[in-house]
Amino acid sequence: MNNFPHFYNRELKKLREEIAAYPSEESLWLTSGQVKNSGGNLSMHLVGNLNTYIGARLGGTGYVRDRPFEFAGRGIPKATLIASIDDVTGVVDRTLSGLTEADLEKEYPEETPEGRVSTGHFLLHLAMHLSYHLGQINYHRRLLPF
Repeated sequence: MNNFPHFYNRELKKLREEIAAYPSEESLWLTSGQVKNSGGNLSMHLVGNLNTYIGARLGGTGYVRDRPFEFAGRGIPKATLIASIDDVTGVVDRTLSGLTEADLEKEYPEETPEGRVSTGHFLLHLAMHLSYHLGQINYHRRLLPF
């Protein structure tokens, strides 16, 4: 059974809620000391990651990633970040909902940091990456001001 759409939708809904809960536009972009990645940058990173590895590679969306900007960009309005989360949620849901069990067992279409793995294996990796950064965003928001 392909449970990936359920779990990705759940986590992306939480990401949307976290970004919406920031108390101000400025607070999304704060960094301090060892905290080098803001909540806004982590959100952009997650959107870029999912658009690349699910949207482009599995869904054929043609998305072209600008990974350096995900970490260097600043001051993007909260509404724009939320819209990008909503957009990637749709891409992820459409793509993952179309995968069969046989698709999940196939080799992911490109080499991953772990080498050649099944699509299901890599989707689990990406879900864990999403959850990891979602936790960082939650702490970033709740620890303001640093």
